[in-house]
Amino acid sequence: MMNRVDFDALAARFTQAHEEGRGFLYEYEVYDFLSHLGAETPPKCSLILKGMQPSDEEIMAIPGDRAVLKIVSPTILHKTEVGGVRVVEKEPNKVRSAIRRMLYEVPENFAVWIEHNQQAAPDVYKGLVGEALVAAIRNDLKGVLHVQFMPPDSSAFGNELIVGLRRTREFGTVISAGLGGTDTELYAERFRKGQAIVAASVEMTDGQEFFELFKKTISYRKLAGLTRGQRRIVTDEQLIECFNAFILAARYFSPANPDAPFVIDELEINPFAFTDYLMVPLDGLCKFSLPGAQPVARPVEKIKAITNPKTIGIIGVSSTRMNFGRIIMNSILDAGYDAKKVYAIKPGSDEVDGVRCVPDLKSLPEPLDLFIVAVGAPQVPDLVDEILEANNVNAVMLIPGGMGETEESKDRAVELAEKINGAHASGTGPVFLGGNCMGVISHPGQYDSWFVPESKLPKSSGKTYKRAAFISQSGAFMVTRMAQCPEIEPAYLISMGNQNDLTLGDMANYFKKSDDVDVIAIYAEGFKNLDGLAFCKAIRDAVLAGKDVVFYKAGRTQEGKKATAGHTASLAGDYMVCESCVRQAGAIVARNFAEFENLIMLAQRLNRKVVRGNRLGAISSAGFETVGMADSIHSDDFDMQLATLSEKTTEILNEVIVRKRLDKLVNVHNPLDINPSADDEVHAIAARALCDDPGVDAVALSLLPMAPAMFPALDNLDKLDTEGTIIPLLKKLSQETETPLVCCVNAGSYYDKLIETIGEADIPVFRSADSAVSALSQYIEGRLNAARIRASSEL
Repeated sequence: MMNRVDFDALAARFTQAHEEGRGFLYEYEVYDFLSHLGAETPPKCSLILKGMQPSDEEIMAIPGDRAVLKIVSPTILHKTEVGGVRVVEKEPNKVRSAIRRMLYEVPENFAVWIEHNQQAAPDVYKGLVGEALVAAIRNDLKGVLHVQFMPPDSSAFGNELIVGLRRTREFGTVISAGLGGTDTELYAERFRKGQAIVAASVEMTDGQEFFELFKKTISYRKLAGLTRGQRRIVTDEQLIECFNAFILAARYFSPANPDAPFVIDELEINPFAFTDYLMVPLDGLCKFSLPGAQPVARPVEKIKAITNPKTIGIIGVSSTRMNFGRIIMNSILDAGYDAKKVYAIKPGSDEVDGVRCVPDLKSLPEPLDLFIVAVGAPQVPDLVDEILEANNVNAVMLIPGGMGETEESKDRAVELAEKINGAHASGTGPVFLGGNCMGVISHPGQYDSWFVPESKLPKSSGKTYKRAAFISQSGAFMVTRMAQCPEIEPAYLISMGNQNDLTLGDMANYFKKSDDVDVIAIYAEGFKNLDGLAFCKAIRDAVLAGKDVVFYKAGRTQEGKKATAGHTASLAGDYMVCESCVRQAGAIVARNFAEFENLIMLAQRLNRKVVRGNRLGAISSAGFETVGMADSIHSDDFDMQLATLSEKTTEILNEVIVRKRLDKLVNVHNPLDINPSADDEVHAIAARALCDDPGVDAVALSLLPMAPAMFPALDNLDKLDTEGTIIPLLKKLSQETETPLVCCVNAGSYYDKLIETIGEADIPVFRSADSAVSALSQYIEGRLNAARIRASSEL
């Protein structure tokens, strides 16, 4: 569907307002703006300037038998609350009388409103009271807008639509749509997520894609006549055309468009009403501004000097005590990194712990891939000057805090950014990771720069690792995840810190191309300007390349957002927008820490399995678990279905049940309760049958080792590899099947060895059946979303 958007006319409307000293459009100008989008039906209207008396002819020229009158003021946004909207019979004298009343009564009503809502008062009126306030409000009135009265087809709940654009700092311009009217905010708060309103990045969607998202809302069901007692009042094509027009305008007047003459900060139509299959805007606002500078691009390719450095230098190493710098240096050496390729910047010393010392960067015998800075924050700005002057470093890791996460250190962070950005703009200088960075562990690069000693957390150097990258803005979050879940051991663990230079978007851009990473896991507290958009574009590319991306955003509530403010110089934003954009890009979004850990484990082990749909097969020898599994397949974020077993699967299950004399105890259905009398072979045959069933897309198998018929017991946990028992059988099945398979062992710490052994077989394992199914369902939903994105990209 084509939209004929007149960008020149839109820009001209902004230009006129800008020349008048305004950064907003009046309502009648918004209607004119919409007329140039080519997708809506603005009502006829006429501006009656303050002090002017409209003639009979002017009044009667507006169609309809009633007149809608709206106050026009640069400061009164909520006109209805102060009597600024009136509907009267379209008789010239009645219209003129209403206009006169409005010009006097509205300033008085608005003054009363301001006195009761002083915090929301426009800045120009602050400090004014009484007649002085009323006079100032009256002086700002431009006049009254006479608007064509177009009665809606229905005044029932849900028959008004809000469509808006909003400029966000992190994600650029976002489009949203949903239930409109005066209670829009209440609907958004009270309805389940995604039911009242939906949002998406305009840079990553089009009218058709956004319409598919909108179809999930209550608003669409009402407008399309899909609820009882409703009839359709708008076509799908009209909605798509409207969304597409808004998206095209948003992309043109976008902070991400370096050629944009202006930027739309906010454009909102609330509501659109519907009359005789016409979309009629009944109110609108638009704010705009001049474009700002584009973010300076960073040489992302230099991140390789962080993930796989050929040489490492470090400053801040003590020769008399085990300070952070020395702990880091010893961690690097203990990980197996070649000591001959490590240098300490330490004047007056020849060596420390077998590492060669040099007095300064210029004295290095060879360039450094990675330079680790472990000195106090006040020394960093001058050290950056030295780094830039030496021009022999590819990447810098800034360990110290005090680089923007507190009020006292913000000036230092600004100074640092100016130096670094200046170098990037000229095409010189290294990339900087941090500050407030806890370090990096790179198994492929054979080094560990965490400042956590072995006595606090066992080192993982030399251990088997997964094809994953774990990127975290919080070092402590990363350390605690690895302490609790060592089984997720990724190839790369990267602490981002304050993002004084390198950003989450940069790191995602780097790893989207990495051929040794299948899974990217990100913990974020905030994004720098427009970096959320860059991040989402990189995530989309990673998903298109077949990678799984798991994402957790801190600061989901107002309280959480405030809590992040004093941490890693976070730039917390609107969580709903963030979640919508990241999910739209193809990431699987975790709602809490446990989900994040579970989703990483699933992605690492199931990335190469085939996900065909959302039909689950579930098996347990405990009835309560089968009920819990069935109860865990639905939520706001996922929707699995219990699979219908094929005749062949039913035959296989009946055969083994009869052979094992369980037929009087077990009925074949899904979920399958195979009874505590089922032995290891029954569990394995049932799991294989479900995995082989073309109508089953994923399988959850719960093991109850306390059941007498099962082989695992407290006195044989060292013999779990015994042939014919559950572990070898499941390991073989997992290696042979393309169907995602997860296990559960609901047996407490007594059977930790069993859980560990299942995990070592590369099978995802959980400690409760409900959490296993919930996590699997969420992962499957994410994989299906990624498949839809890939399919759409191929059209």
